[in-house]
Amino acid sequence: MDASDIRILSAASALPGPPVDNAALARRFGLDRLWEQWVDTFIGTGTRHLAVDLDSGEITSSLVDLGAEAGRLALERAALRSSDIDVIVFASATPDALLPTTVNLVAERLGINDIPSYQLQSGCSGAYQALALARQLLLARDCRNALVLGGDVLVKHFDLTIDMSKLPPAELVNMLLFGDGAGAAVLTRDKLPGTTALRRVVHRVTGEGRAPGQSVEWFGLADRHLDKPAAQEDYKAIEESVPLMSAEIVKEILDDLHWTEHEVDYLLPPQLSGKMAERVTETLNMSGAEEITCVRETANTGNAVPFIQLERVLPQMVGGDRALGITVESSKWIKAGFALERV
Repeated sequence: MDASDIRILSAASALPGPPVDNAALARRFGLDRLWEQWVDTFIGTGTRHLAVDLDSGEITSSLVDLGAEAGRLALERAALRSSDIDVIVFASATPDALLPTTVNLVAERLGINDIPSYQLQSGCSGAYQALALARQLLLARDCRNALVLGGDVLVKHFDLTIDMSKLPPAELVNMLLFGDGAGAAVLTRDKLPGTTALRRVVHRVTGEGRAPGQSVEWFGLADRHLDKPAAQEDYKAIEESVPLMSAEIVKEILDDLHWTEHEVDYLLPPQLSGKMAERVTETLNMSGAEEITCVRETANTGNAVPFIQLERVLPQMVGGDRALGITVESSKWIKAGFALERV
C-alpha cells in the first residue's frame, strides 16, 4: 500500500470557556494599559481560552475533558462510531497526570476499548509526531481507522497569585503566548473519493549542541518547593530560529514530493504568536498560498494547533488543492511538517 493513500476524514477542536482578551488579563493581574498595548504590538495574540476561571481559580476543564470533546466531534464528522477506531494516539506536553495516561482516559470517555493506544510526550511538534505514528500504524498493521489527538492545558503552570509586573521576560512570555485546547483528526486507509490524502509527515530533532529554547518543569513531592520557574522561554532564540527552520522543512517536503511552492494552495504556519506567524510567512514568501492561522484568537494551544488549522482548511479544499503544515518546537529544536492533497 502506498503511504500517500492514508486519508484524513475529519478534524475537530475543543476550547475551554469564553475567550479571554488582553484587557481581561491586564485587569486580573493589575497591569497597566501600556502592558496591554505591548502584548498587542509585540506578541500579536488578542484572545485565548483558559481551562481555569481567573476570578475564582477554579479549574473548569481537564485535558481529558477537552480531548474527549474534540474526539467525539471528529468521529461525528467522519460518520464513524467508536467501534470503528482501530488505534488511538494522543500527543501532549501537559498531560493531566503521569498515570493513568490521558489517552486511555479519553478512550474510555469515547467508548473506545480493546485497541492499541499510544501517548507521546512532546511540545508543539507532538501532534505531527502523532499523525506520523498513526499513519505508519495504518500502513503496517491490520488497522483501518485511527483517531489522532493532541492538546495541552498550560494554565496549570500559571500562579494566579503572582505579581506579573515583577516577572522576568523569560517567564512572563509563557503567560502571554499560550492558551488551552485540544484537537482530533480521524485517519483512514480507505480510498474514499473527495477526501484529503496525507502525502507526507516529517519531523526532525535538530537540537544537538543547542540550548533548549523552552523548558517546562514537572514538580513532584520532593522538588515542588525548589526555587525554579515552572516554565521559561528564550524568545529571542526562538525568533531567530523558527523562520529558518520553517523554511528548511518546507524545502524538504517540496523536494521530496516534487512540488513547487507555486503549487501549494494553503499554508499552515507555526502558531507560536501572531507576530511570529507573520515573520515565518514573510520568510517563506509563498504569496500564492492562503495562510491558515488561529493564534490571534486562540493563542498558542500547543498540540491542539495543527488540528485547529486542519479543522479550518479541510472544508475549504477542493479537488487538486494542496496544503503544507509546518511547526517548530523549541524545547530541544524539532522541526516538523505535513503535506495534504485533496483527491
